[in-house]
Amino acid sequence: MAKLDARLDLHFAALGDPTRRAILSRLARGPASVSELAAPHDMALPSFMGHLKKLEDAGLITTVKEGRVRHCQLAPDAFAPVQDWLGEQRALWNGRLDRFDDYVANLMKDRNR
Repeated sequence: MAKLDARLDLHFAALGDPTRRAILSRLARGPASVSELAAPHDMALPSFMGHLKKLEDAGLITTVKEGRVRHCQLAPDAFAPVQDWLGEQRALWNGRLDRFDDYVANLMKDRNR
């Protein structure tokens, strides 16, 4: 098993909320201001800022304040740790399923003899 990345917990916690996933989906189209990101969500601005903080703490987004406006964008390679972990899990389970398939095929051959 690969060495666990301590940030992976932060990534999955951040991705576990539908509001944060919606923010990430919007930012996939390009940078946006906080007010633009907050507009479709029916919540107070302090609550919305809490979502942005979780995303930033997880390293999924970066924010820059220009004057009175804070702009957000996806962090470069933000999803790499999650993709790496999921790839390892996919390979592990594909191997297990292949071995199970071989086992069942051998059982069927033995049964037909």
